[in-house]
Amino acid sequence: MKTPDLSDLATPGAVIAVRVTPKASRNTVARDGDVLRVHVTTVPEGGKATAMVQKLLAKALGVPKSRLLLIRGETARDKLFQIAP
Repeated sequence: MKTPDLSDLATPGAVIAVRVTPKASRNTVARDGDVLRVHVTTVPEGGKATAMVQKLLAKALGVPKSRLLLIRGETARDKLFQIAP
């Protein structure tokens, strides 16, 4: 799977809306208007799916995953991440 280039969204302070689908057949990141759709193969228990989403999103944005802060949606499918400066 080729990771999409979302580096145009990687500005410090930017808030990124993500719709997550856990237990998918493969890990993918796709842009759908203003929302990013992330499919992960991990199960949504113990924060495993959220951790995988953070890893995939960081790779697509070209930023370290430590700069992606989850500001809303820890246990929800709709999440908001902010890129720290």
